[in-house]
Amino acid sequence: MNDSFLNDTIVAPATVPGTGAISILRISGPEAFRLVDAVVQLKRGTVSESDAYTIHFGSVAGVDEVLVSVFRAPHSYTGEDSVEISCHASRYIVEEMLRRLVDAGCRMAEPGEFTRRAFLNGKMDLAQAEAVADVIASTSAAAHRVAFNQLRGGFSSELSALRGELVEMTSLLELELDFSEEDVEFADRERLLSLIDRTRSHVDRLAASFKDGNAIKNGVPVAIVGAANVGKSTLLNALVGEDRALVSEVAGTTRDTIEEVINLDGLMFRFIDTAGIRETVETVERMGIERTFRKISEAEIVIGVLDATSEESDLLNNLKLIVDKLDATAQELVVCLNKVDLVSDLVVNKFVTMINEFVSCSGLNSIIVNSAFKRLLGLPELRSALVSLKSNLLDGGDSTFVTNERHYQALLQTSSALADARRALTSGVYSDLVSEDLRRAISSLNQILGQDLIDPETVLHSIFRKHCIGK
Repeated sequence: MNDSFLNDTIVAPATVPGTGAISILRISGPEAFRLVDAVVQLKRGTVSESDAYTIHFGSVAGVDEVLVSVFRAPHSYTGEDSVEISCHASRYIVEEMLRRLVDAGCRMAEPGEFTRRAFLNGKMDLAQAEAVADVIASTSAAAHRVAFNQLRGGFSSELSALRGELVEMTSLLELELDFSEEDVEFADRERLLSLIDRTRSHVDRLAASFKDGNAIKNGVPVAIVGAANVGKSTLLNALVGEDRALVSEVAGTTRDTIEEVINLDGLMFRFIDTAGIRETVETVERMGIERTFRKISEAEIVIGVLDATSEESDLLNNLKLIVDKLDATAQELVVCLNKVDLVSDLVVNKFVTMINEFVSCSGLNSIIVNSAFKRLLGLPELRSALVSLKSNLLDGGDSTFVTNERHYQALLQTSSALADARRALTSGVYSDLVSEDLRRAISSLNQILGQDLIDPETVLHSIFRKHCIGK
């Protein structure tokens, strides 16, 4: 599809037919008013004659009574003349109205086409356009806050400011080339070094936020690990509130990982129930245990479940198996001492002391929760512990978090180009070579903002096909 598609008028449902009481049809393009007038009879006047930002009562003969909202270019979502028709949510009504609008001359919109037109018409940059899908898909307060900040242009403003400074300095460097015989410097080298360092530091900070941004968007990965029959699946079922995982007295029941995403205080956590860690010759179970170790390495938080009814040596050995797989610099540990209702307080206190001493010697910090998941004891304390470990994601305010893999890769490329520019500058090479490195950095930022795209058709198609129909 090329930009000539802007010359036609598109239509699509903006809501799911057959759900709720009302459905909305969106029409946008140069002939939007005329084509709606061909299908809808207003009680007074026509859509073509209506003022912007007005709503009118009308009807579609033999189909339904409707409300018609009018938006005139350029002050609409797409920047084009646009109309929204609100009708009853009957699937028949929606399909019949779409058929009539298409017969009148509309074309059915492709996924994300309304937002793509908004981008092409300068209503938003590419980073903001991508945030539209994230706002719609957000399932927690934290994910919505991050996506909405990007939609409002917070991320774009940061990048545009960085890009503007780089463009100014690059222009001065290239101006020197026109006066190369006169040996003059228009770009102060100390100022340029300071700018490169400051910009790269900012870019690196944004790139580093991708880990947290991905956790906010897709859920903080939490691995539930431990020996067989310690209560891992019981814990997952208690968190979810239903029998999601199979619980059995037979060791090795869980052979594969089971995942559930749960909202805790406005932040999504992705819990992964894993196969019990133990020595086994059974092939399928052994494969499940190997996958458990992989999931531990991928998790940001590991819940180590221990059995308070086990022997002291077994409990310590099971704890060691978990701790040995953790990265103290990147992962958090929560130890759940389960089945405490079946032993004395003296035994519980002894085990808690032993766990604290062992974990501390391993260089890790841990939170210990005494629990009996079959009776739901310790569940509130566990939830609070998890939220406290990721409170920085909830208290971020308007901080920018990178949540998009494409943006993350472009930031890494920007940082690399700036590092090359710094090396070139401190090595005393010619201005045109420094300028080339800075232009690569600018180009990478442009890829995020949607400016000067190398292959715009491919990039835009890849991005907007992920949007829903009608948006």
